[in-house]
Amino acid sequence: MSTLLLRLAAPLQSWGIASKFDTRDTAREPSKSGVIGLLAAALGRGRDENMDDLTTLRFGVRIDQPGTLLRDYHTAMLDSKAPPFVTTRYYLTDAVFLVGLEGERVFLNKLKVALQNPFYPLYLGRRSCPPVGKLIVRVSDLGLLEALEEEPWQACEWFQKKRRSRTIRLTIVHDAGPDEPGAFLRRDLPVSFDHRYRQYAFRMVRDAFETVEMSDWTGSAEGATEHDAMAEWRV
Repeated sequence: MSTLLLRLAAPLQSWGIASKFDTRDTAREPSKSGVIGLLAAALGRGRDENMDDLTTLRFGVRIDQPGTLLRDYHTAMLDSKAPPFVTTRYYLTDAVFLVGLEGERVFLNKLKVALQNPFYPLYLGRRSCPPVGKLIVRVSDLGLLEALEEEPWQACEWFQKKRRSRTIRLTIVHDAGPDEPGAFLRRDLPVSFDHRYRQYAFRMVRDAFETVEMSDWTGSAEGATEHDAMAEWRV
């Protein structure tokens, strides 16, 4: 098996998994349904088409730059005669994620080409959240977890420079078996994207216990420096 690695970064992202009526939430990392929607858009698939070849890909996310939760205030109107009502939407700002999709290399290469030449516009959870910067990292010959552990840190340079340690531990959230310790259910596996009958199934996820240590740090380390700020004051 091989793994397609994607870098998902944007000023705003939103990955709803439990949105209700006038409150639209976001998970702390990309949902599987959201990323599959991204791939389906690149392939030019309609909302009523079968997605089984995408949903069976093993999925994982490494949180390289967690971002900040933003609460956005909206008002909406059902018609001109009714008073407006308040809706609340949540976003992640300045977040960066490394996403892995494990499957057969031939199919992953097809997805890579589609992402390079998307049929429909791509967005990260909502239409108002287009991706920025490098989207495709590469197709790795490693399995999902190994590929996510081996790939260099994808955080923005300014964020990396804030770190004063030469190591950084990054959380990985990934598909899991039902018997794996710490596994739990998450309802973000798409069965149908059809507007008339959207349907999502549960998948097993392992979270928070899987971390990796990154040593290829690019920021400035805490410690000695050649510059002496007090040199001019010494006699």
